[in-house]
Amino acid sequence: MKILEEAWKDREGPAVLSTVDGDGRPNAIYVGEIQYEPELGFVVADNFFHKTRANIKNDSHGSILFITNDRKAYQAKGPLAYHTDGPVYDRMQQWHNSDLPGVAATVLQVTELFSGAEQLF
Repeated sequence: MKILEEAWKDREGPAVLSTVDGDGRPNAIYVGEIQYEPELGFVVADNFFHKTRANIKNDSHGSILFITNDRKAYQAKGPLAYHTDGPVYDRMQQWHNSDLPGVAATVLQVTELFSGAEQLF
């Protein structure tokens, strides 16, 4: 996943987190409080999730979409987990903006990575 680490270091702007509900309806949101941890995947602070939180708690898979400074798009896909306590939540609390709620840490475990139509793994 070295390619993902390098691309993430060169990202530009916020990322997009996409989930689906139980009926297959997609939901996409911009996320600014997000980190990539190679041993876990993407960790996103839940500050104002509503539909997204419901989708995650419904065993949704999701995707993270971001763009690099050289305008190359990457999309990581995988299962989502929701942490309201424990080590992942505690680590998220160390970097998230304390002016925001930070009610939970969502983890997207990366099982697939695409750049455009090309599947990288």
